[in-house]
Amino acid sequence: MLLVDTSVWIDFLRQSDRQLSHKLEILIENNEVIALSCVFGELLQGIKNESEEKLILEFWAHLPKVDEIGLFIEAGKNSSKYKLINKGVGLIDSYILSAVLKHNLSLWTFDRKLNEAYEAIVLS
Repeated sequence: MLLVDTSVWIDFLRQSDRQLSHKLEILIENNEVIALSCVFGELLQGIKNESEEKLILEFWAHLPKVDEIGLFIEAGKNSSKYKLINKGVGLIDSYILSAVLKHNLSLWTFDRKLNEAYEAIVLS
């Protein structure tokens, strides 16, 4: 399963890259994308109108969800263990990384710092 970060969802929703949009559409149709509440919370934080809110909530309603029980505690522990705050990775991105690690997910992000932390942890 693939956890899609906020940065990718934003490009997808803006339809700024047709190839990206097509790739994500296929992944969604094949049930290969899993949703995480903080990612959709970030998306909802940036909505401009009711139609954007409706679209985001439709994706949220139909995608499988990550089991998030205890995940914030793990995020704090992982942030400390991997010194993520020193690498510019805050608690929300640590939460995303913790979900990926705990559930053996792949991560698709355009966030450079998050991607560097992900690669460093996975390759260690």
